[in-house]
Amino acid sequence: MNKKVVAAAASLASIAVLAGCTTGTTDGQIEIDVDAAQGQNVTLWLMGGDTPDTLRDWLKTEYNKLTGGTLTIQEQGWGDATALLDSALPSESDTPDVTEIGNTWSSTYTTAGAFLDLSPYYEELGGSDLLQGFVDAGRVDGAEYALPYYFGSRYIFYRKDVWAAAGKTVPQTIEEFNSTVASLTTDTQSGFYLGGQDWRNGISWIFAYGGDLAVNEGGTWKGALSSDATQKGLKALQALYKNASHAPVNEFDSTPWVNINDNETTGAPDAATIIAPGWAHWSIGDLGEDGTTRTWNDDKFGVFPLPGVTANSVAPVFAGGSNIAVSKASKNKEGALVLMKLIFSADYQTMLAQNGLGPANLKYTDAMGDDQFASALIESAKGSKLTPAAPGWASIEAAKVLEEFFGKVNEGGDTAALAAEYDAKLNDLLNK
Repeated sequence: MNKKVVAAAASLASIAVLAGCTTGTTDGQIEIDVDAAQGQNVTLWLMGGDTPDTLRDWLKTEYNKLTGGTLTIQEQGWGDATALLDSALPSESDTPDVTEIGNTWSSTYTTAGAFLDLSPYYEELGGSDLLQGFVDAGRVDGAEYALPYYFGSRYIFYRKDVWAAAGKTVPQTIEEFNSTVASLTTDTQSGFYLGGQDWRNGISWIFAYGGDLAVNEGGTWKGALSSDATQKGLKALQALYKNASHAPVNEFDSTPWVNINDNETTGAPDAATIIAPGWAHWSIGDLGEDGTTRTWNDDKFGVFPLPGVTANSVAPVFAGGSNIAVSKASKNKEGALVLMKLIFSADYQTMLAQNGLGPANLKYTDAMGDDQFASALIESAKGSKLTPAAPGWASIEAAKVLEEFFGKVNEGGDTAALAAEYDAKLNDLLNK
């Protein structure tokens, strides 16, 4: 993903106090002990390239200042991540000390006992100021094992020039949105570009109508695709795909910002509207002379949160982003906890925000600025949702159950029959 990195000049004042930390307890909380981590070398796994080099270098430098040890950062590809984690986390010799994980995987690894219990340090690392939906995803039996790293809620990007030429304005409801983008569809242009198997974006229509993928009933997770609310959302999504999107029905890992930019051959966009995580705006705009850099053009492009079912409401979109955790098998837990303290420090949280990544600690969202991107991201994040915190969720994603289901729905299949079939598949995996 192509993101412009905004360098952040961070004050070290809030970090300096760490050197004097001692261990103590208050209401079950334990203070992270920097002295105990002296000389420890730790490894951090980051998934993909979302964390800018500026932030990586800061962590390495500050960790060394505090402990005299070395922080090694290894980047893992998202596609290989679950297999690598499954292999490495149980092994003292192979495990990373701290690892980023997809937020939707948190429940699987926490339930399996892969991570250190962070409950004693929860308040020191942010407590109730942290994004609670992500905290919930990493919580088991009232204890916190994986905390939020960053968020990137989805919102709408649209071609202001195309919409204005057609006399269209920003819609107030999701039904109005669906009809508007359908009316912008031509033989060569998607009114709304959405891959048929792209469930991470398509799920927002289920959430908007009050539905869900699965629910917890008496401690057992069960598929909820057949519920009345989910069916309403699926039918709305199916009609939207049919009437507004020319994307392939088997497309699931979409990069729709490619389609909203001007086609280099035709000079016109292939899509009038897309939905994408906030960081996509670095990849949208007029192409520079270097052939790679894009500059946002306010005359061409605009953003707004996906509207909800009722007027002037915001749909609860699927929240993108990651959690972060300490491996239970780590031999350097003291150093890993110091690294966690650095990650949740005011300086690092501010730098995340300044680089367009929603900070885990919501006290620092103001550092994202007050431009249209920050406003749309923060507004869309308020009601955002995650996938069910079921122990078997990582297995469901690995098996691509949802890609298969959404593809069949958007092919025009009977939503009720498909829901019954795939609820049964979800039931086989959710609680494992």
